[in-house]
Amino acid sequence: MNGQKAGALVIIGGAEDHEGECTILRRFVALAGGREARIVVVSAAAADPHATSREYARVFKKLGVNDLEFLSLADRLAADGEAAAELLRQASGIFLTGGDQLRITSTMGGTTAHQTLRDARARGAVVAGTSAGASAIPAVMIVGGTGEEAPQLGTVSMAPGLGLVEGLVVDQHFAQRGRIGRLLSAVAQNPAVIGIGVDEDTAAVLYSDGEVETVGSGAVTVVDGRSITHATPSEASLSEPFSIYGMTLHVIAPSGKFKLAAATRPGSRASV
Repeated sequence: MNGQKAGALVIIGGAEDHEGECTILRRFVALAGGREARIVVVSAAAADPHATSREYARVFKKLGVNDLEFLSLADRLAADGEAAAELLRQASGIFLTGGDQLRITSTMGGTTAHQTLRDARARGAVVAGTSAGASAIPAVMIVGGTGEEAPQLGTVSMAPGLGLVEGLVVDQHFAQRGRIGRLLSAVAQNPAVIGIGVDEDTAAVLYSDGEVETVGSGAVTVVDGRSITHATPSEASLSEPFSIYGMTLHVIAPSGKFKLAAATRPGSRASV
């Protein structure tokens, strides 16, 4: 990256405050340059991108953003177009809205917009994603599964994500929808990946040095499978709980900071 630091990732668990202090969105704007920020809102995940764009236009204008653009990316042709790429090249902050993470990846994956998004983060642009937008940020994303279940193969399904960060998998609406079991399952199936569970109205802000900071009203849960001594997902049926021994779990309260490097074995830290 020619000495440049990658931009921060603002991984939001969904349902972030739009009416009060707007702590999470305010932090995103500050990281992107404050009143000088050039924000692009990508609503490719949304079922109604126009309504979603109107809402974020209202909130970001309230926060003092003057340079604000929107990309709905209705299809892959639009995602491969020069107009979309140029907006992303000029952005200091890129915001991926909620909706359906498969809608994001199936529209953007492998297109010019996808590569430009990756390049933008590499040159220092801040990338935020909320709900489905948060899940799509890593190279591997959770696309479905049941909450409030013990770890089972059937509690989680995964697919390729946007690849803005390696070595992580993200789950959102975490405490509110009881998703600890499916995040444990995802990590147990590949202990090289660190799981990040983000509560609603909460963000895990991931900096280029591997530090994670919790912003908002809830907590961020870090599930580290590198310490696992024994796990049996390969021996279980889809609906049968399996064993996990030695999993390490960290909870980061609001304003707390945690180095992901400290959660990994030497020489195998997550790549940010």
